[in-house]
Amino acid sequence: MSQTLKDRPWLIRTYAGHSTAQASNALYRDNLTKGQTGLSVAFDLPTQTGYDSDHILARGEVGKVGVPISHLGDMRSLFDQIPLDQMNTSMTINATAPWLLALYIAVAEEQGADPATLQGTVQNDIIKEYLSRGTYICPPKPSLKLIADVAAYCYENVPKWNPMNVCSYHLQEAGATPEQELAFALATATAVLDQLQIRFQKKISPVWSDEYRFSSTPVSGLSPKCAKCALLLIFGMRFAKPAMI
Repeated sequence: MSQTLKDRPWLIRTYAGHSTAQASNALYRDNLTKGQTGLSVAFDLPTQTGYDSDHILARGEVGKVGVPISHLGDMRSLFDQIPLDQMNTSMTINATAPWLLALYIAVAEEQGADPATLQGTVQNDIIKEYLSRGTYICPPKPSLKLIADVAAYCYENVPKWNPMNVCSYHLQEAGATPEQELAFALATATAVLDQLQIRFQKKISPVWSDEYRFSSTPVSGLSPKCAKCALLLIFGMRFAKPAMI
């Protein structure tokens, strides 16, 4: 097989973030020197739900399950000495995805990067947060508008960026069966595509539970690939390859 036909090397990202932006930055930079080829940022619960680290409701949760980001200075510290125009960055953030993505772009611009060159993903699946985690800020209708607004901005200004990651993993963790997980994921994707169809065509990156590969239930016949094809037929849109976790 010729070199041009070979698969590209895997993008290696470690889901990480803890305690402070400075400590997380040191971890990212160390990982990048050891073979990691991209970044996957974990945010703490106050950041996920829109609270500053000094808010009374953030007590006891700051820096516990991810990095706390309250303002541009925190984001600047998080990516200090990391050239964002050379990174592929995944940010697992939903309810506050528009704000965190804005901060990321602002830091990249401070570094001299053209936003059009930035590559990565924000999860931005606020519906999943509403259904399974409770870490939403707005109810479903305005949340869908926020998802579409992020996608519209990325389409015009950050074209290499994936503006949403349909994530059903937490539904399974909340007790959904494989059939229910797939059904809710398809329903979420359909609702989002309904919002986007009137604006433009844009990529969506699904995240399915790895259980689909080994399930003996009838739903295993409707694989994520088949589900993706069904949505393609309905909407005629181009999807990114689904990620498996």
